[in-house]
Amino acid sequence: MTDAGRQSFTDKAEAALKPDSQKSTTEQAGDTVKGKADSAGSTFQPSGEKSTTQKATDSMTGNSNENHESLIDKAKGTLGMNK
Repeated sequence: MTDAGRQSFTDKAEAALKPDSQKSTTEQAGDTVKGKADSAGSTFQPSGEKSTTQKATDSMTGNSNENHESLIDKAKGTLGMNK
């Protein structure tokens, strides 16, 4: 199961395995948008809230926030809103 708003490992693998030369312009644009959205999702989602599968996928794809706080948690801390 994929975390909300995130690409599954299968989706990422399918996009990576199909050569760009075999993709339509629409497919290529979709892959770019989905990749950027997934990267943003990884950054905003705290590691503690990620499924085991999503942590592993992020680690394999280099799309990890390295167990640091999410940007939302960092902002809350800066504003004195943490815990």
